[in-house]
This record gives sequence, structure tokens and C-alpha cells, in this order.
Amino acid sequence: MQERVSWWPLVGRGSELAAFDAVWKSRRCRGVVICGPAGVGKSRLAEECLARVVRAGFRGGRATVTAAAAAVPLGAIAHLIPAGVDLSNPVKGFAAVARALAGPDRRRWALLVDDLHLLDATSAVLLQQLLDAGVVRLIGTVRTGEPSNDAVDLLTRGDAVHRVDLDAFDQDQVGQLLQAILSGPVGWRTVLTLYEASGGNVLYLHELVLGALQAGTLVSDGEIWELTQDRPVGTPRLTELIGARLNTARPAGRPLLELLALCEPLSLVHAEEAAPPDALSDLENVGLIRVRQDQRRTVMVLAHPLYGEILRAGLPALRRRGLLLEQAERVKRCGARRRDDVLHIASWCLTATGSADPCLLVQAAVLARHAHDYQHVLTLLDAVPEEDHTTPIRLLRGEALLETGRAAQAEQVLAAADARAASEPEKLAVAMIRTMNLFWGDGRLDEALAVNAAAAISDPVISPDGQRMLRINEGIMRTFAGQLTEGLALLEALPQDAQQAPEPNIWLIGALMKTYGLGLHGRTSDAITWAEHAYKTHLSLNEEVLIPHPADQLNPLVLALANAGQLDEARAVGHRANTDLTTARAPLPRIWTALYVARTEWLAGHPATAHRWYTEAALLAHTHHHPLPRRLIQSGLTACTALLGDTVSTGPAPAEAHPYRLHLAAEEHLGDAWRHAAQGRLTQARNLLTQAATHAQDTGHFPSEALLLTDVARLGGAQQVADRLAELAEICDGAFAPARARLAAALAAEDPELLLAAADGLEQIGADLLAAEAATTAAAFWRRAGQSRRAAGAAQRAEACAARCEGARTPLLVPAQAAALTIREREIALLAAAGTSSKDIAATLHLSVRTVDNHLQHAYAKLGVTTRHELAHTLTTKPAGTPQPN
Repeated sequence: MQERVSWWPLVGRGSELAAFDAVWKSRRCRGVVICGPAGVGKSRLAEECLARVVRAGFRGGRATVTAAAAAVPLGAIAHLIPAGVDLSNPVKGFAAVARALAGPDRRRWALLVDDLHLLDATSAVLLQQLLDAGVVRLIGTVRTGEPSNDAVDLLTRGDAVHRVDLDAFDQDQVGQLLQAILSGPVGWRTVLTLYEASGGNVLYLHELVLGALQAGTLVSDGEIWELTQDRPVGTPRLTELIGARLNTARPAGRPLLELLALCEPLSLVHAEEAAPPDALSDLENVGLIRVRQDQRRTVMVLAHPLYGEILRAGLPALRRRGLLLEQAERVKRCGARRRDDVLHIASWCLTATGSADPCLLVQAAVLARHAHDYQHVLTLLDAVPEEDHTTPIRLLRGEALLETGRAAQAEQVLAAADARAASEPEKLAVAMIRTMNLFWGDGRLDEALAVNAAAAISDPVISPDGQRMLRINEGIMRTFAGQLTEGLALLEALPQDAQQAPEPNIWLIGALMKTYGLGLHGRTSDAITWAEHAYKTHLSLNEEVLIPHPADQLNPLVLALANAGQLDEARAVGHRANTDLTTARAPLPRIWTALYVARTEWLAGHPATAHRWYTEAALLAHTHHHPLPRRLIQSGLTACTALLGDTVSTGPAPAEAHPYRLHLAAEEHLGDAWRHAAQGRLTQARNLLTQAATHAQDTGHFPSEALLLTDVARLGGAQQVADRLAELAEICDGAFAPARARLAAALAAEDPELLLAAADGLEQIGADLLAAEAATTAAAFWRRAGQSRRAAGAAQRAEACAARCEGARTPLLVPAQAAALTIREREIALLAAAGTSSKDIAATLHLSVRTVDNHLQHAYAKLGVTTRHELAHTLTTKPAGTPQPN
């Protein structure tokens, strides 16, 4: 099997390259041998190693060994033997080869031998002598588990030949490689899918990516690459590679491979029924199967996920049917005692015959729901006859439709369940899931509240515990809809202990929303405590409940940590939640995870990274038809592109999104405000932010209010907002609100000492952009006061912070001398730099043209420029050390 994908960038092998460099520098080094299974990238790494040493002065040579070349003595390296050398006398011949290769300049050779384990004995002996003579150093690749001759073993033995062992890539390395190959961000789901399909094998990944690109199933919308199918399409070459690998099995083991492809993992007992013991040993020895422990049971699986894909594709329909039904009978004979046996039997029977016992299908669907495999739930329930659809079945089906982004279909199913619900438990269960679908799935708050209210007065009469559940459910919806006062008041009915709640599902969702409400209200310490408690409780109850994945409890924790100023912790929790939800194939909560991580990066002042996460959220929301977060996502995208200098492609947030105002609704105006600011319209930006801050104050979203007012201060309105920010510093927990208040006070006082103190606090939080702006402004004030040394120190500090801000551009983050402009001069200068005429500036700011020109001349004098072109260049030049965005 060849594994050459040399056109791919070498990613994820930094530690191996560092080890190679260190070993190669040693005078004792005779060579480096790179070992690993087929397809992990040994040849690609060896090529890079050879290129490095050639650049360092070595002569480079290559030899690729094949089985055919190995059959001929010196066949693999014959092209390296100088013409005219007589090898009939090995001693004299080998010495002549050494002299000829050394040449007059005595430059040493670095020889790359691919598939060194196949080398013939004569070639190995010659290479051994060349290494002994110091003429050649070896860079070899060896496929682990392959036999080799004694001469090759001797060649690679000893401390002077260093061994590098390569493993398959992990998921992070696959993601890095895909981004490098495709020259752009790749969706987390796509990374996971390709990682699982390839098993981290670089060769297989290469063929999967090529196949998906050729089939048009791996596409980019200009922002992010995503697979349009759950399973990537490979290439014919991949099928040939896998087929050749599978053909190394003896015929006696083939039935077991086919059975594993359909039914893995298999217990060892069932595997021994499908193939004799010697066949099992043979399959394990050639690396086609793996044996592992699953709790107290020994099970067998295929060694690579693609083996199953290829085997299944080649199975005739009747052979497939027979294998599935035989395995179902085996498990039944053993009593189907394991928890997943019912799910497996139902799935095998359904795949084999298109039908199964309805009771078995429903039991299996419940098990699939506990695994958060909603598409499997639908597949199983679709096979249950309509006349057998009870209220619990409709509830299960409706929830699965909700979780797969089909809210309209879910409402049809749940409305039918509502009409047939007879008992209080059924009425309450329908109300919970139906309101969840109406509000969470489709943004229809009024209808969801009406369904909840109708359940409270339904027949039969709802008990006090049931009424409490419905009040909590109303509090859940109102809290997420941004009605914090009403929502948190209703959630007071939520007990601290889940065991005291009338039903575990309502407690877990209520705890989730209480965390949201507390964090959005500025009570971040309480929110963090509730989130950690809810997450632990969710994990302990996860086998009993029918609500989303436990990692959903981490989403409001990301918000609370970020609002408290614990940005590093918020980022780490968000990444953990994203990984867990991606692995669980839970797309709807992952939309919010991506949104909150994006917001965290925005607060940190990392607009390029924030843009990447907002893009991920936008793609998920579009794919799964989820309208609720679209305004927030679009606002974030607009704000990020504005900070990155794109004032053309950004536009206002779309108006077609849901009609209801959600939590963080005031922050939906950030995008438009920063678009105005990027185009020099600071007055419009401040007005928009001030109006949004008023909305946040009216609804009790105090951290959002502090964020918006801080931006007003950054855009020239510090004196107007400093007092209110000082009040918010007393209202909100954590370090962020006081740090924002100190920044606004320092800007209002134009005090460089206070500005640097503010920069200290902001940098400790991780708010790099705010810290850079504070230090830049301090440098300007000190330069204006003639204190050049202190100005230089502040400017250096600003550059260090700005270097982490991914090329962000803001009115405060301009060359230090521009920060000395007055608020009005800065606004007029920015408008002029954007190409706005004096007449239009005057109309925008309600000034006379003469006043505009006077301010513009003052700005010219302070900046040392004479034209609008020079002005534009000065105001758009980024501080030294600021990198370009990725």
C-alpha cells in the first residue's frame, strides 16, 4: 500500500520534526527510521526531513522499495551506484561505491529509503557499510508489523539509528490538517465525521477529502467548509486500498469480517460461532480486527471504520439479510440481557426485513433517545404502524423531530398527542415538550405560553405539583425570552434538590434557565454555582431523563463566566461543551455553544476567532432551521467584519428572523453600531448603543448594559456613561463590570495614569482589545503632555496587547498621535478618511460646513498631514506588532 500524499501540508508533526532536528545534529547519528502502520504519513514526514537536511548542506537521494525490487539484489538502490563500479568483489566494490559517493568535496549523503523493511539483504549490507564509512546517513520508513530480513534488522539496530514512532492523527490534528488543506475553517461536525471515518489515517483522510470534493459533498459557502452528507464519499482508489487490505484475510475469516461490518461490536462468544479460533487469531495478527474489554465482556471490532464501509458495500442483499437475522437470533438465545440488546435486535430486524415487532421498535427508540441518537429514533418509530401510535410514542417522535430541526412536523405530531392525552402525567408531558417545540424550535412564544396556560386548566384537574411544573415551565420560557424579572420570579418555585421536584426533566430545564437568568441579571456568582450543580445533577440523572445532552447545562455557564470577566474559563468550558455536543450529534444546543464562545472571543477582542465561531453558529442555525439566534449571530458577524476593516460587505441584521426579543436582545444592535463606527459615523453608533443599553436596563440585563455603555465610552461618549457604569459595577458580580467602569472613568478624565491602571485590570481579565485601547490612549495623552518616555512605554504596552487582537481596528486603536484628537475632531476625521465630503459630514452631524472644515484643519495639524489621502492612511494604520487575521 503506497501512502504518498506529499502535496498535503505537513501539519501536526511538530514534535516529531523537533526530535528529528535534535537527533540529526548529533555526530553519532547514523540515521532516523520512521515507523508506523500504513497510511499515517511516514513518507510525508520523511520527505520533509530530507528537505530539511538538504537545505542544511547534505546531498539528497531517494529509494522506494517494492516487493518486485526486493526480489532483485540491489534493485531498489541500483540508481545510486555510480557507473563503472564492479560489485563482483563485494569488499572492493562497496569501497568503490563509498569513494564515488563521497566525491572530491566529501559532502555527505542523506538517503531516504521508503518501505525499508522490504529492502533486499544485499542492499542492506551495502547501506550498512556506507553508514559505517560515514558517507551516508539514513532516513527510512518502516511499516510496523511487517516482516524484514536479518540484514535490515541489523541496519536499523543500535543507539546511532534513532526510531520515531508515528500514530494516527487525533481529532485536533485532523482539524488542523483539513484547515490547512482547504485554506479555510472547517465545521466541527465535518472534522469529527472525517476523523471518525478515517480513524486519523492520513492516507485514508486524503482519499475521503478528494472523494467528497469530487462528488460535491464537501463544500464551502465562502466562510466555512462542511459536508452535506453524514458519510463522506471516498474514491475508487480508497476502495482498492481497503479491498487489498481486506484480501489479506484467509477465506475462513471472511464471514466474521462481514458479520462485524453489520453488527459490531461482537462478543467473543458470538465471534467464535462465526469463525474458528485459528481464523480469529489470523485476523488479529494481520491487523484486521481488534479485541477489547467492554466492562466485563470481551468484544471484537474491526480495526478501522472504513473496513466496515467497504465490506457493507460489497454484500449482496440476501447475504446481508441472512447475517443480520442470524445475529439477532444469537442475541435472543442468550436472553438479550444487555441494555443495548433490544436496540440492536430491532435495528437488525428492521434493516433485514423492513419491519419488526412494534413493542420492540418502541423499546429500541427509547434506548436510542437516551443515546441522543434522534435520527435513529425516527427511523425506528417510522416503522411502527400508525394505529399503534400512543401518546408516549407521539411524544417521543415529536421530541426527535424537534431535536433534528423539524419544528413544523413536530407541532403536528405533538398537537395530535395533546388532543389524545387523558391523564395528568400525559397532559403535563405533552405541555412540556410541545411548548419546548413552539418556543425553542420555532420562536412562537405567545403560542407556547397559551399551550402552557391551557394545560393548567385542563380536564382532569391538575394537581398542585403539576401546577408548580407549569409555573416553572412558564418561567423557563420567559427567562430565555428576555423577561428576566417575571422569569426569575416564577423559577423561585424550583427546589435546590432535584429529588424534591415533581419531575426530573422540569428540574433540569428549570435549572438551566435559572443559570441563564442569574447570569444575564449580573448575579454571575450565583449563576456559576447553579450551573455546576445542575451539570453534576444532570450527569447523575442522565439515564432517567428525556431532555437534551448534559453539556447543554454548560452553555449558560459560558455566558456567566464571560460576564464575570473569567474569559479564559469561559473559553475552556465552551470548547468542552462544543466537543461533547458534536460527539453526541446534538446540533441545536451546539448552535448556542458556538454563539456564546463567539461572544466570549468578541469580549476578549479577538474578532477573527469570534467570526469563525459566529460562522459556525450561522451554518448550524441555517442547516437545522433554527430561527431564534439568527439576529444575534448576524450582529456578531457584522461587528467582527467591521473591526477587521470590512465596511463594504457588512450590512444590517436581517429582519426575517423570529419576531420575539430573546435574552441578549439588546446586543443585537452591536453589529450595526460597529458598522457605523467603522465608517466614521460615531454619533449614529453611540445613539444606537445608548438606545440598546436603555432596553437592557429596562429588562434587567445589566451585563449587556455594561457592555453597550462601554462601547459608547470607547466611541467618544465616556463622560455621558461613566456614572452609570460606576453604578453597574456595584450591581454586577465579577471583575468585568468594575474594569469597564474604571476604563470609562479614565477616558472621561483623560488621565493617562488611570488609563494604564484600567489597562492592567482589563489585561488580567483577558480583554485584550480594551486593554490595548486604554494603553494607546494613555500614550497619546502623555505625548501631548510632552512626556515622551512615558508615552513610549505606554505605546509598547499597547502594541503587546494589540498583537493578540487579530488585526482589529477601532477608533481608539489608531497610531498614538491620532488618539490626541478631540471627540469631535476624531469623528470628523474618520468620516473624511472614509471619503465623506464636508457637506455630507455637516449634514450628518448637524454642523455648518465651515465648522467641519475648521475641525478637519485642526486634525490635520495634530496628525501632521495635509490631505485626506494622508489622513486615511494615518487613521487606518495598525499599531506595530499587530498581525494580520488568519
